[in-house]
Amino acid sequence: MDFFGISRLGAKRWLDIPFVHFTIQPSEIFKPIFILMLAYIIKQNPPEKEGYSWKSFFKLNFFILLPFILIAKEPDLGTAMVLLLVGYGTLFIIGVNKKIWLSLAIIIGISAPFLYNSLHDYQKRRISDFISEKPSYHVRQSIIAIGSGGLSGKIKEEATQTHNKFLPIATSDFIFAYFVERFGFLGAATLIFLYGLLVVHLITLNFKLKNDYFAQVITTGISFLIFVYTSVNIAMTIGLAPVVGVPLPFFSYGGSSFITFMIFFGILENTLAFRFDPTHRSVKL
Repeated sequence: MDFFGISRLGAKRWLDIPFVHFTIQPSEIFKPIFILMLAYIIKQNPPEKEGYSWKSFFKLNFFILLPFILIAKEPDLGTAMVLLLVGYGTLFIIGVNKKIWLSLAIIIGISAPFLYNSLHDYQKRRISDFISEKPSYHVRQSIIAIGSGGLSGKIKEEATQTHNKFLPIATSDFIFAYFVERFGFLGAATLIFLYGLLVVHLITLNFKLKNDYFAQVITTGISFLIFVYTSVNIAMTIGLAPVVGVPLPFFSYGGSSFITFMIFFGILENTLAFRFDPTHRSVKL
């Protein structure tokens, strides 16, 4: 992406499809490939009784950190961090020795200042806006929109924050704020409950998929992806997380994101229906 691509908001994240005036974000399409890659590698190298050792963990580390570094260079730190969290979250569920997690926490804590200095200026600004006493303009308008929704919301014409275009990027990054302004606290609670129900359902599938690491990684990866996307998107609209370009799954405007999640659930349905097996024979639950 350093050599070709379309620049938007200071980053080269999109490729232009000729003649159809359509752009695609390769990092979005890569997410299903990333999950499938992890599933294949973990199935071929399942964890030991006490979880992955340092040697096995370092091998898996390479396949998680390489995409993170390449996507962060676009720069697209939001998507890169999502892949990082999904990758390590999946390993946490599958099984890694506890001493490894403790060591990583200490290493990250020590290296945090150096990691901060390596960020781009606009990324540092987002962090400083987040920890400052007064939130940024975008977050202030988002909080106003959420507060004005009240208990049951407003009709479209009375949703002034969106109608008068005070709320920025209301159809994608800040769509949750617009939704709360329109449908209020009850609508927001229902939406969050449905997301939570979906995540819990996917996680609990692991109890039925014992010894099938391929299926476990697929379900765990998708559940973590939905959880991280939803949590970060909602948290940033209410000022509890820095503003990053993370969409709300199935809600935010954006073709690449929607296609990605459709691919994910197509893979999930196929995995649960036919249960991956090298001999191409279905395995009963």
